[in-house]
Amino acid sequence: MSLSLSPSTPKLFRLLCACTASQSEHCIDSKMAKTRLACLLTLLSTHCYFSVSAVVLKTNNESPWTDEFDKIELSCLIESISTTNPRIEWKKITNEGPSYVYFDRKISGDLENRAMIREPATLLITNATRLDTAKYRCEVTAADDQKSFDEIVINLVVRVKPVVPKCSVPKSVPFGKSAELSCVEDEGFPKSQYQWFKNREEIPDDPKTSLKFFNSTYTLNAEAGTLNFIAVRKEDAGEYFCRAKNDAGYSECPPQKMEVYDIDVVGIVLGVLVVAVVLLCITAGICCAYKRGYFSSQKQTGNSYKVPAKGDGVDYVRTEDEGDFRHKSSFVI
Repeated sequence: MSLSLSPSTPKLFRLLCACTASQSEHCIDSKMAKTRLACLLTLLSTHCYFSVSAVVLKTNNESPWTDEFDKIELSCLIESISTTNPRIEWKKITNEGPSYVYFDRKISGDLENRAMIREPATLLITNATRLDTAKYRCEVTAADDQKSFDEIVINLVVRVKPVVPKCSVPKSVPFGKSAELSCVEDEGFPKSQYQWFKNREEIPDDPKTSLKFFNSTYTLNAEAGTLNFIAVRKEDAGEYFCRAKNDAGYSECPPQKMEVYDIDVVGIVLGVLVVAVVLLCITAGICCAYKRGYFSSQKQTGNSYKVPAKGDGVDYVRTEDEGDFRHKSSFVI
C-alpha cells in the first residue's frame, strides 16, 4: 500500500509521513523525549492516511456546448489507475436508452467517422450536429485495481442557428381595428426568441418606454413571436420585419409593408341608400307590369277546341278520337 497525505498536512508532518510507523523513531532526533514522540505520532495519525489502488476519473467540463458543425471535446481524464491497459467505453444516453459510440477501441454508432479518442480517454467530436445533443458516459474498467470501475457523465449541447423565420404582416388594416403580426421558426436550438422591428428600429416590449411608440397600443410576445395591435393608428403604418435569435446566432425575414386606412362611413351609408333605391324602383316596375298585363298570356295548342253551345235536346259527347264528335238526341215530352 502507498502512503498519501491530506492537503492540510503541515510541512513538518509531511517529512515524518515519509517514514513508516516502524521507522518513525529514526526520522526524529534520538534526543527527543518519548512523550514528544507520542505527541507527534498522534498528530501524524490525524494528517496521514493510506490509500489503496483505484481507478478515478474526472472531467474539465461536465456541460460543454458547441455550435453545429464545429468540433467539441468531451474530457475524460484518468486521475489515478494501476492497470496498464484499462477498458475504455463511451455511451450516448437518450430517451431510447444508452448506445455505444466508442467500444472495443473503435468509434461506432452515431459518431462513426466523426470522432476520435485522445489518450487516454477523452472523446473528440470533429463535426457536431444537432442530433449529438445528449448525455455521454465515459466508463473505465481497470481489472488490476482494487476499485476497478469508475464513470463520469457529460451533458453535451449542440447549438443550432435559427433559419429565416416565416413572417405574416397584414397589407392593410382599417383605422382603429385590431391587427396581429406573427413570426415563427422551428429549427433553432435552444428555442428562438423573437424581436420585431418597424422601419429598421426595434419595437420595445413596453410601448411606454419609448417616445416613438408611446401612443401605440400593442402587446409583444417574445417567445411566441406575435405582435398584436389592439387598435391601430395612422402612425402604426410602416415596414415590419422579425428577427429570430438564440445563442448560436439570428436570422431575419424580409420587411413587409402595412398600411392603415380610414373607414369612409359616409360613403358606405350612401352606397347602402343607392342600393335600396334601386331595389325599390325594380320592385315598383314589376308591380306596374303585372297590373298592365305584360306578364299574362293565352296559349292554344292544336288539341284545344271550343265547345259549341248546347242546343235544346242535344248533348254533345267527345269520343276518344280527336275531333270526332257525335250527338245524343233526347226527346222532350
